Amino acid sequence: MPRIRCHYLDCVFLDEGFCTAGTIELDPDEGCVTYKQSGADLDDDDFEGGEEDDWEDLGFGEDDDSWLDEAEFD
Repeated sequence: MPRIRCHYLDCVFLDEGFCTAGTIELDPDEGCVTYKQSGADLDDDDFEGGEEDDWEDLGFGEDDDSWLDEAEFD
């Protein structure tokens, strides 16, 4: 039986990165129709660091457009 690697993190059919559903249905526009969210919610606290913090550490602020060179867009 083929194994299907799944990229959803919170599906009830997920087991060590692979789908365990007996059958699946895929829609080209919507993705996996078989997906069912598990009761365990993933919080931002589950991930290390924050992307915003990393950018600020590098010297980029929210309104910092210094990397833009308008001459490139003319």
